[in-house]
Amino acid sequence: MPPPAYPPARTVDQTDDYHGTRVADPYRWLEEVDAPETAAWVKAENEITFAWLRAIPARERLRQRLTELWNYARFTPPFREGGRYFFTRNDGLQPQAVLYVQETLAAEPRVLLDPNPLSTDGTVALSGLSVSRDGRLLAWSASESGSDWQVWRVRDIATGRDLDDRIQWAKFTGATWSHDNAGFYYARYAQPQPDNAFEETNYFQKLYYHRLGSPQDQDELVYERPDRKEWFYDPAVSEDGRWLVLTIGEGTDRRNRVYCRDLAGPAGQFTPLLDEFDAGYTFLGNDGARFYFQTDLEAPRGRIIAVDLAAPARANWRVIVPEDRDALQNTIMLNDQFVTIAMQDARHVVRRFTRDGRPLGEIALPGLGSVGGFSGHRSDRETFFSFTSFLNPTEIYHLDLVSGRSAIFRSPEFAFDFGRYETRQVFYTSRDGTRVPLFLVHKRGLTLDGSNPTYLYGYGGFNASLTPGFSPARLAWLEMGGVYAQANLRGGGEYGEAWHQAGMLDRKQNVFDDFIAAAEWLIANRYTSTPKLAIGGGSNGGTLVGACLNQRPDLFGAAVPAVGVMDMLRFHLFTIGWAWASDYGCASDPAQFPALYAYSPYHNIRPGVCYPPTLITTADHDDRVVPGHSFKYAARLQAAQGCANPILIRVETKAGHGAGKPTAKLIEETADTWAFLVRALGLE
Repeated sequence: MPPPAYPPARTVDQTDDYHGTRVADPYRWLEEVDAPETAAWVKAENEITFAWLRAIPARERLRQRLTELWNYARFTPPFREGGRYFFTRNDGLQPQAVLYVQETLAAEPRVLLDPNPLSTDGTVALSGLSVSRDGRLLAWSASESGSDWQVWRVRDIATGRDLDDRIQWAKFTGATWSHDNAGFYYARYAQPQPDNAFEETNYFQKLYYHRLGSPQDQDELVYERPDRKEWFYDPAVSEDGRWLVLTIGEGTDRRNRVYCRDLAGPAGQFTPLLDEFDAGYTFLGNDGARFYFQTDLEAPRGRIIAVDLAAPARANWRVIVPEDRDALQNTIMLNDQFVTIAMQDARHVVRRFTRDGRPLGEIALPGLGSVGGFSGHRSDRETFFSFTSFLNPTEIYHLDLVSGRSAIFRSPEFAFDFGRYETRQVFYTSRDGTRVPLFLVHKRGLTLDGSNPTYLYGYGGFNASLTPGFSPARLAWLEMGGVYAQANLRGGGEYGEAWHQAGMLDRKQNVFDDFIAAAEWLIANRYTSTPKLAIGGGSNGGTLVGACLNQRPDLFGAAVPAVGVMDMLRFHLFTIGWAWASDYGCASDPAQFPALYAYSPYHNIRPGVCYPPTLITTADHDDRVVPGHSFKYAARLQAAQGCANPILIRVETKAGHGAGKPTAKLIEETADTWAFLVRALGLE
């Protein structure tokens, strides 16, 4: 594998003082992602990378096979509003899924919103939707090229025509209709500076009410806090129309506040209801002035409580569903019941409870997997949910909430012999003795001789859980004889808040130790060996891969860090990066700087070390983890590489952090990734 001739990347004499520690940043100029010099560097890097990948004989065969595997109809669970049913469908290779509506379950669905004609290359995606309570109007948002920025419009559901309403500069928000269907609440930022929309820091979100038919500049400012630039706003109108419940978050911290406003009388101020910022609270519904919440207060695995507005003191709170051994992930009020989705060793279990907390039993699932959906109102007697696993394409189920029985509503037609493969869950021991789950997917009868190409995937952060899920991309890897391994690292939410906290801030090294221990377990148990072992992860998972690559370059045969946070000392200076300090910490804090500096992927690259073949991926419109992270990391790793193993960077154009990426781009990116590993791991 001769190393490519990398394009020159100049270094600058940039040194920063962090609380007495001087830190060099020789590739600071690559943070200017739109600068001509950066653009020229990106162009040259892409030319090298794509030429290298296209020269792999297996690459085109992989692309063709992935196209076949992706070409099947995919649905989301229907939801009901105003007597109508709504769902999305992708026929197979459509760039974006299409929104459908049907008057009854027996009626023929009709297209309500097709985002595919909104662009010539499929890079405009439907990013949000909200149907008015009477089922007449659809508020919908679109995002271009994977950006987090949203533009909201309103569509007449009967005619399929858009009204004149248009909302710009919204981000990290939905649209919540008022009970009279006259308008909706949403959150937005001030218009960014020209030519800086994808890098400018996002502070001072404000809550507005948009009344239909009026221009955006006349929208009512409902709530703002000039003294709290980090606050996010998530409004909800209670089902009885009486209350506007405002959930207030600070970045990615799972803790939040809850304020409420009585909508029955004249517009008044919000009343702080839960204002200690001591736990996470999710509003579930209400009976008059009695509010129900899911919370992890004094219950790291979650519980359901009732708070009375007339007597909101904590001493008066009532526990409805107590904490148990499974981590409570989500709760929905349906049929005057609580439907809960909990995590049991990184797989979902669904249970029902009465409003006073009496158990009504478990909803049977087809196997070890993950669920989604369960949308609806507390008066609904039916709902729909999805079920998926590593070897089970997503199926849609109809659930009768009275009987508790479910039945398949839609099942994809997928031509693949799943019986040739199996899923196992094992548990291994991390460096400090912690027991960590690991999913394994591979061919039946796998020979444990250390020769199997293995792709180890992880995330480990922000209370996010990795559960079993289907992906056509993985099938191509399995067909090549590959093993797919998914580790449930600390920092995630698989076992509740204690598991999350064990992998955040100055305990972040636990996450890397868990991942390294997973790799060592796979090798020790002869699933694979170092020359056949690849690691991958995206976003926070990209950070994981970069950190582990620095700490144990001898352990891995290849690495694929995607859209990673690579500069842990400066991430807070761009777009929404400041919001991640709740999990990472911030270099401006002298107490938190040492831990960040100790593992920062960009800063811990060592010249002369032989790093394994590495494919770094990012996108030019990523305004969440700005591509400058990957640019700087790639340039430094290429310069430091102490052997002939290639260090490549693949920069996708007209794409963002991952959401809304059209099908064709997903196929191309996956083909490049697997082709890279075919060559890097020496596969036949």
